Amino acid sequence: MEWDWNFVREIFPTLVDGVKITILATLLGSVLAAIVGLGIALARRSPNRLLSRTVGFLAEFIRGTPLLVQLYFIFFVLPDIGILLSPLVAGVIGLGLHYGTYTAEVYRAGIENVPRGQWEAAKACNLNSTQTWTRIILPQALPPMIPALANYFIAMFKETPLLSAITVLELMNQAKSVANSSYRYIEPITLVGAFFLVISLFSVILLRWLEARYGRIER
Repeated sequence: MEWDWNFVREIFPTLVDGVKITILATLLGSVLAAIVGLGIALARRSPNRLLSRTVGFLAEFIRGTPLLVQLYFIFFVLPDIGILLSPLVAGVIGLGLHYGTYTAEVYRAGIENVPRGQWEAAKACNLNSTQTWTRIILPQALPPMIPALANYFIAMFKETPLLSAITVLELMNQAKSVANSSYRYIEPITLVGAFFLVISLFSVILLRWLEARYGRIER
């Protein structure tokens, strides 16, 4: 089968629409993962053992099961108990929860790297818990975490083709739809690879800048 540039021009706008959904899902999933990860990290440091152990068990369970299984559960199983989500919302929640368990470990390491003296200084200044976290601990812990967090967000971007399994019209799903209707696979699938390669390379360049700006973190 020969490469058809006319066909490429015809399907390109459809694939660009898929790229937009892919990027949107990645951005929203990244924000959710950052919030969930921080919540898990803080909960696991709680003096309440029941809370700490429960959150720890749930995080290990999510981390130990495949993302695809989790997406199927959110999209196909939850409606059986009355929770009906759109494909994109289900996909974002799946990505955010799954990667939130990984970012939680980044937060944990970053928080533990803050010198103990900083905690004692906050206590000596009569800062309450909220002030200690927002004014002393997190401002010191977060910047070194940024390159490691960016790595997970790049990995999330490359996992978005799994969203096609729950009918999200992201890049891969759009390409499969075009290929199945035209019986031409070389152009749409090649373009999918090209899109992912270009965006991933741009993301890697951004990651290298973050590593240079905030200090390299062992991955």
